Amino acid sequence: MKTAWYAMIVTAAAVASADAQTPASGDTIRLEVGSKHVNGRVYAPHAARVRVRVGEGEGQLTAEWTNELTHGDSAGRAVHRWVTKGTRYTATGSPVTWELRQTYDAVTLAPYAYTATSSTGGHTQLTIDGTRVRGTRRAPGDSVAQTIDMTLDRPGFIASASDLVPLAAGVKEGAVMTAPMWSPNMKASELRVFTVLGKVPVDVEGTRVTAWKINEHRHADGKLLATWYMTEESPYMVYGEVVLPNGQIQRMTEVAIPE
Repeated sequence: MKTAWYAMIVTAAAVASADAQTPASGDTIRLEVGSKHVNGRVYAPHAARVRVRVGEGEGQLTAEWTNELTHGDSAGRAVHRWVTKGTRYTATGSPVTWELRQTYDAVTLAPYAYTATSSTGGHTQLTIDGTRVRGTRRAPGDSVAQTIDMTLDRPGFIASASDLVPLAAGVKEGAVMTAPMWSPNMKASELRVFTVLGKVPVDVEGTRVTAWKINEHRHADGKLLATWYMTEESPYMVYGEVVLPNGQIQRMTEVAIPE
C-alpha cells in the first residue's frame, strides 16, 4: 500500500459510459465506490515497512514508513483501520515525521475517515460519507484550521491507496478496470485505469518475488502514473514505481514485519 507521503508530493482502452457495476466488453470492469466487484476482505490484518528511493542505481533513500492494518467495527459496520507512521528526508537533511490514520469499509473500501498529522505542524481531519467530505485542515505555519465542507462529483477511493483496488477487484492477466480516485488535495474525483499485465519476478530488497504487474494510468490523458507489483498475501504491494511530477521515478519496496 502506498500512503500519504506519495499523495502529498504528488494505455488502457477508452471507456464509454455504462452501469458502474457491470463489466464492460472483454475483461474491462468499471468500478465505483460500493461496487459489488470489490472485496476488501482479501486484505488480512498485517504490518509492513516501506522504503522509498529516487535516482539512478540504488538511488537515494527519501522516505520510509510502516503500515499496520487492523480489522474492527464502527457503528455496526465492519471496517479496516490503517495506521501509517513515516519519515521523509528533506534535501537539507532534516527529517519530517508524519502519521496517517484511515478507516475504510471492510468490503467496499469506501473511505470513512482520514486524519493526517506532520511534524511541520500540518493537520488534516476528515470524515467522508459518499460524496460529502467534512472536517478541518491546518497548513504548516497556520494558527487557525480551515473548515472543509465539500461535495464531490462522485465518490472516490483514496488515491494514495489506489494499489489496494485492483487486487480487491480480482486480478487475472489481461484484465482492465477503471475506478475513481480522490485525495484531500483534489476538488473532484479522477478516473484511473488499471491494466493487469501478468505475473512477473521482481527483486524486493534482495529477495526474488513473483507478483502481479499492474499499470495505473490516468483516464483523461492516458498518462502512466504508477506500476504496481502485487501479491495475494502480506504485504500485498511488494514493489512500486511512481512517476513524479518532475519525471523522476520513485521506487518503493515493501516487506512484512512482525505486528
